[in-house]
Amino acid sequence: MKIQKISVEGLFGIFDHVIALNLDERITIIHGPNGFGKTAILRMLNAFFNSQYSLFKTIPFSKFRIDFDNGDAIEVLKKSDSIRKNEKEIIDFDFYKSGDSKASNSFNVDQIEDNVLFQTINNNYFQSNIDEIHNSRTYIDSAYYLSLEKSGWVEYYDSSVPILSRSPEEPEWLEYIKQDVNLRLIESQRLLNLASRQSSRSDNKKTPLSTVSAYSEEIAELIQAKLTEYGTTSQSLDRTFPARVVQQKPSHSITEEQLRNQLIELEEKRSRLIQVGLLDQAENSDFQIQPGSIDETTQNILSVYIEDVEKKLGVFEEVFRKIELLRRIINKKFSYSFKVMNLNKETGFVFSTNHQVSSNPKTISPTDLSSGEQHELVLLYELLFKVKPNSLVLIDEPELSLHVGWQSQFLQDLKEITELADLNVLMATHSPDIIQDRWDLTVELKGPEV
Repeated sequence: MKIQKISVEGLFGIFDHVIALNLDERITIIHGPNGFGKTAILRMLNAFFNSQYSLFKTIPFSKFRIDFDNGDAIEVLKKSDSIRKNEKEIIDFDFYKSGDSKASNSFNVDQIEDNVLFQTINNNYFQSNIDEIHNSRTYIDSAYYLSLEKSGWVEYYDSSVPILSRSPEEPEWLEYIKQDVNLRLIESQRLLNLASRQSSRSDNKKTPLSTVSAYSEEIAELIQAKLTEYGTTSQSLDRTFPARVVQQKPSHSITEEQLRNQLIELEEKRSRLIQVGLLDQAENSDFQIQPGSIDETTQNILSVYIEDVEKKLGVFEEVFRKIELLRRIINKKFSYSFKVMNLNKETGFVFSTNHQVSSNPKTISPTDLSSGEQHELVLLYELLFKVKPNSLVLIDEPELSLHVGWQSQFLQDLKEITELADLNVLMATHSPDIIQDRWDLTVELKGPEV
């Protein structure tokens, strides 16, 4: 099931918007003046699928609707509590099955109150980091040194801690809808990682970590995990290799030339894995087989060997394609500042000055990259490594800190990524340089006719 259309009525008490997604092209761009609700729509969509219902109480609107490609639809309605005659607003979810004119299921989330939100503090990270000041509505987060009104506190943390606004009585039909759609929001604030690492200090506080540092550590762990899998697969195959060679029946369908070509292809694949940092140089076992030197016994041995190596190297296939694309895009764009990115299984991202302009290349920390370079690296990494296949990715302002040349290349890079990672994208932008000549992918948000 995929999202086909998103619509909102009464946004900020002013705007009515309808956004039909380009399911064939897999990329939809919304644009419009500041204040028309581009970011709000992305956040509302993300809030629904991550049970961050408190967000719907902070954004003025009357109806938010999501239509799916199977004909089903869900509506989020905000209305006044006329029964109890108070100033509170009620949030209702109404589910419409394909062809039905009336809601087949409804769910009221009005029970999500402050006491439910703050009750969760006793059982999670915020227990040691949030201090209430007297009985006021102001709270201090000692981990990030922030002072926020309660409404801002809820809004700030909802994106990283969905449990804060999750109802304990969410119906099964609502869970089913959300589980059938994978969605991820990449916000405009991308350079600070809120899910920070544990500090080594004795007070057990967490310290903020830049996103490029967090992702550098993460990709190093991913490479190490793949190397472990590679080692396990190799041990299993090597242990049974003699028995399988003995059991291998002679094949007259493969020629000596074909065997040599297969061996050459394997060595080329191994070399590419070494180049992107997935294998060490010592793993390279380049050897040549002379023509006429392959008898029937040798052919059997080589056939089993080739099958085994293909299985071993196949462990890296998916991550290799993603790393290769990431390096190609990054190194093309970073070439303007004479930087080159490589990867290391211990440290993750490794940047250095281009050896063509310096006889003594310098290593550059990911955190020493420019703001634009960090934005580009984080955004590409999120798309390639943080999103499940067949997901809808929401990107807010991809043009942030990017110069015009990078913006003009963005759609082409994004198309390669969506094809490789199997993604659909809905993004909000102000930049005509991002759009280029692809206005057919855009939906303009307009104001009311005056």
